Amino acid sequence: MTLFTSMRGRFLLTTLLWVTLGIGAIWYSSVRVFTQHVELQYHDELEVHVLELGRLTVLDSQGRPQLSRPLSDPRYEVPLSGFYWQVTRPGYGTIKSPSMTRGELDFKIARSPTIDHRLDGGPTGQTIVYGFVREVGNGPPLHFVIATDERHLERIVSTFTRELTILLTLLALALVICGLAMVTLGFRPFGRLSAAIERLREGSSSGIEGQFPDELQQLVADLNAYVTRNTEIVARGRVQASALAHSLRTPLAIITDEAEQMQEGPRPTAADTLLQQSERMQRQIDYHLARVRSGGTRMGVAARISLREILLPLLEAMRRCYPAKRFTVQVPDDFAVAMDEDDLSEVLENLLDNAGKWSRSEVKIVASGNRIMVCDDGPGIAPGRADLVFEIGEAAQDARGGSGLGLAISRSIMRDYGGDIVLGCGPEGYFCVQLMLAP
Repeated sequence: MTLFTSMRGRFLLTTLLWVTLGIGAIWYSSVRVFTQHVELQYHDELEVHVLELGRLTVLDSQGRPQLSRPLSDPRYEVPLSGFYWQVTRPGYGTIKSPSMTRGELDFKIARSPTIDHRLDGGPTGQTIVYGFVREVGNGPPLHFVIATDERHLERIVSTFTRELTILLTLLALALVICGLAMVTLGFRPFGRLSAAIERLREGSSSGIEGQFPDELQQLVADLNAYVTRNTEIVARGRVQASALAHSLRTPLAIITDEAEQMQEGPRPTAADTLLQQSERMQRQIDYHLARVRSGGTRMGVAARISLREILLPLLEAMRRCYPAKRFTVQVPDDFAVAMDEDDLSEVLENLLDNAGKWSRSEVKIVASGNRIMVCDDGPGIAPGRADLVFEIGEAAQDARGGSGLGLAISRSIMRDYGGDIVLGCGPEGYFCVQLMLAP
């Protein structure tokens, strides 16, 4: 499960995407609106100040410009403050603000009676300059110029941008944390439901237990009802199949008895054919009856069972049946198998019986990882017959007897549980039948 395939990951990515887009949009629009507002405020202020400068400028008796009083903004009095004014009358001189202790402004910026503005160099850097011209009689006009360093505007905007970035970053982190908390809390019931289903699948629980939110409770109720109903159907099917198999035994026994009597009559060949088919029918009935008794799948298994507890009674029975054979066990004490107890007992009983029947002197049971090996020091099975021994009735042809059902039933049971049975060589050259358990 990856971040892109899980619902939790998709919700987190969606939350992160929308928080990023939303906060980014707020940051961009806020900076843009604030910058425009500050620029407009500065431009209005400069326009007011240049008009004030024009009102305060008078001419002395020789026609030279002078101020009747200082401007209302004291920043124009502070040396190199970045706030400057200048009044020029060509041929009559220039007056400057006390703040402009060096340099000068280009009076040609003021070109007409209408207030104009542009960016230009100033005594302390790039400035925003406003100016206009006022005619004075028949002489040269007065050029009024006022300027403010652009750095003041940039400082205000950058300070606002920095503080806004910090605040919005904290807000974004808070939103992401809230989103993570919402996703975590919102999906926690799904995690509990997944764990409950896993316990059901492993067989450690017979249903989905616990309380869930209203949106999931109906689903949980339906699943539990399905499991219960399925268990009842399987149980009823097993009972009915067993009853059917048992009901066929009596007629089949009668047919077999009649066939045996017919062997002494005039048509022994037909009797032999009838007996062969009766034995085949009996094997099929025994096989399917054994399969019906099987738990079927891992779904609904009561719990994981200890392998040692299952082996103890089986080994005791095997030692009585084959007293000349030695049965050794190499199984960890905590080795457990997620199977129905009766199913595992039937599989192991079939394999131990085969091993005891064919071994020369010893049978070993070894369990490790996800496999159980039943090994014997017998002749083994020829490679060409490895698959044939799992066919129903195949073992009935060997000299040591048998129904020909044990391996077929055992493999069918193991495959129902997601495992398998394979044949091969084991330690010390022993022939082994391996039960491959489902992960």
